[in-house]
Amino acid sequence: MDISTIIFYLIAAFILGMALLAVTAKQIFRSAIWLLFTLIGIASLYFWMEVEFIAAVQIVVYVGGIVVLIIFSIFLTQQSATDMPSPKLTRKIAAAIACVLGLTLSGLLVHEYGFSKTEAPFDNEVSRIGTAMLNTGSDGFALPFEAVSILLLAAMVGAIVIAMKESEKSE
Repeated sequence: MDISTIIFYLIAAFILGMALLAVTAKQIFRSAIWLLFTLIGIASLYFWMEVEFIAAVQIVVYVGGIVVLIIFSIFLTQQSATDMPSPKLTRKIAAAIACVLGLTLSGLLVHEYGFSKTEAPFDNEVSRIGTAMLNTGSDGFALPFEAVSILLLAAMVGAIVIAMKESEKSE
């Protein structure tokens, strides 16, 4: 194993560890913080793959935008210090079955198709990525980009509505 493979496994272990902590934390604020570290780990994976623009977008949009929005939503609902209720046994069993099924399907796909090393260089020019982001054709990403902006708008409106309901109850 070379150093590049070791770095990949370290980053992957970091991402998986932080994601596990994010879904098992008892307090919602701590869960959001673990999500922040998970997304930073994904950005580091992009840096490892030498796709710096996508890594920067990951940090700006997800770490700087969505996680901050989630944290502000938690603070607006004033439930950051309360523990989340424990899930029922049936949900725990369903989650375990879903995890086993997902790992099995992933293993089958890797076994079927495997990983192949290519010698062709990866085209990661910012101008090509920008053109693809603005393109509305079949190879463009304008529609998903707009869908993400609508999702952020809906999350912000939801946070405001929840905060307004909480303030009305306290008065």
